[in-house]
Amino acid sequence: MAVDNKLQTVRHSCAHVMAEAILKLYPGTKIAIGPAIDNGFYYDFEFPNGTRFTETDFPVVEKEMRRILAGNHEFVRREVSKQEALKLFSDQPYKVELINDLPDDEIISTYEQDGFIDLCRGPHVASTKEINGQAFKLSRVAGAYWRGDSDRQMLTRVYALCFTKPGELKEYLDMIAEAEKRDHRKIGVEMDLFHLEPEDPGQIFWHPNGWTIYTIIQDYMRKMTIRDGYKEVNTPAIMPRTLWERSGHWGHYQKNMFITESEKRLFAIKPMNCPGALEIFNSKQRSYKDLPLRLAEFGHCVRNEPSGTLHGIMRVRGFVQDDAHIICTEEQIGSEVAKFCKLLKAVYHDFGFEDLVVKFSTMPEDHVGDLATWQHAEKALADACHAAGLEYEIQPGEGAFYGPKLEFKLFDCLGREWQCGTIQVDYQLPSAERLDATYIGADNQKHHPVMLHRAVLGSLERFLGILIENFAGAFPAWLAFEQVAVVPVSSEFNDYAKEVNDAMLSADIRSNVYLGDENMKAKIKQVSMEHKTPYVLVVGEKEKSENSVCVRYRFSSKKPQETMKISDFIKYVLTKNEERGTGI
Repeated sequence: MAVDNKLQTVRHSCAHVMAEAILKLYPGTKIAIGPAIDNGFYYDFEFPNGTRFTETDFPVVEKEMRRILAGNHEFVRREVSKQEALKLFSDQPYKVELINDLPDDEIISTYEQDGFIDLCRGPHVASTKEINGQAFKLSRVAGAYWRGDSDRQMLTRVYALCFTKPGELKEYLDMIAEAEKRDHRKIGVEMDLFHLEPEDPGQIFWHPNGWTIYTIIQDYMRKMTIRDGYKEVNTPAIMPRTLWERSGHWGHYQKNMFITESEKRLFAIKPMNCPGALEIFNSKQRSYKDLPLRLAEFGHCVRNEPSGTLHGIMRVRGFVQDDAHIICTEEQIGSEVAKFCKLLKAVYHDFGFEDLVVKFSTMPEDHVGDLATWQHAEKALADACHAAGLEYEIQPGEGAFYGPKLEFKLFDCLGREWQCGTIQVDYQLPSAERLDATYIGADNQKHHPVMLHRAVLGSLERFLGILIENFAGAFPAWLAFEQVAVVPVSSEFNDYAKEVNDAMLSADIRSNVYLGDENMKAKIKQVSMEHKTPYVLVVGEKEKSENSVCVRYRFSSKKPQETMKISDFIKYVLTKNEERGTGI
């Protein structure tokens, strides 16, 4: 979510105060950079030899920072020449390097408070009294290479949270505590959904419970896309270097590709599906009457992500996208973008997400194609947005290397923002210079189509991680890996419990029967708390005699328990499955 400029100024000013405190406490420390970020700031340091800075040092630094703040020191801006700046920071090599990178005639600004001088463009608050000493907190320590270069010095990055009021800090800390409870990695183990192997980083081992939810999501998306006019395809996992060179991926994406060799030829495991879709399009001559052609693929992709960036099932190396490529004429872009937006909103609604933010990403520095074509593509996408009634924020330079894109961001129950859906306008890949896709137009001449790359959920793995955290594992009934748990009041009614379970399974309701030696209360606790099963069916003498079940709804809070005929309960669950939504 956007942060106001005033708060960012407070955060950056507080970063200077932290740098001052650390220099006073640890003489000889070298300082690098300290920008404001979402929810706070960080500063990079090179501590003197023998000094290992850890989170146990936080209280001492925070105390010193509060002492500085209490002094009500002004932030004084001063402009200096390059030579003056080099003299001022002669004992700070990281600052000297930054200064040397600037043009000789550049006016350089510094900021000083309480005798501490830092190289900085600003702005800053007027004085330290504008920073609330109870509204910041040092949060963690990490390693960071100088200027992001793994061949350079590893620095110590100290992160801090910073707000204008103590209540805002507390609210954020409470949210973080709740997020930790909902961590998909923790819940994934507790509910036996998946596990990750350290020896195989970025790859997921799905267990039956997790894979059940995964296939429910995949089958749902398959049904939605087929209803929306897509044809499903499947393309090879490994394709030759020559294809990736023609598509442009070899020159712009090779570092993220896993390469293999066979019979003296290089191949790549596909990091994305788009070249394969155009190979299908090019397999025969097409007519304008065939367009738009909507090709959907649940393609398994592999990307060589750095191991340090991997995060549970949210950031992985092997994943599947609910991918599709719409091959169309230029005139069809607007209607296809509008159609996609309608599908996306319907899907998000079914998963319980209503609020969306749309970001429009324009031409990046690393791109293929000329400026005129890019401007044309960006205008086409902007016109399509206006036609669809979409409001958006511009993200300059964040487009794909082949075209501008829209990113759709949703918000979970904690207010966290997640980028999932995307649609990209691509004039490059179908062009004569790339994969040379053509169709015969109404004028009986060959024309190059436009390709729209689109995904609603994005990575299925990541989306399932979002769902786990959003629902804290208590999935809506239509998504739960175990919808029904049948529990007999005693072993005397095991046979009837089996009959009830068989009736559920025959109706395609995901059900298990619990016949172990534990007592009824222990079984109910297990399925309610560990499996978070939406419906527990307790059966005994009364239920057996009436061919019914006693239905206990999850956590018994939203709905009281009730007795229902088996047939009526089945109808109820099947109706809920069709309605989807977040209820039980």
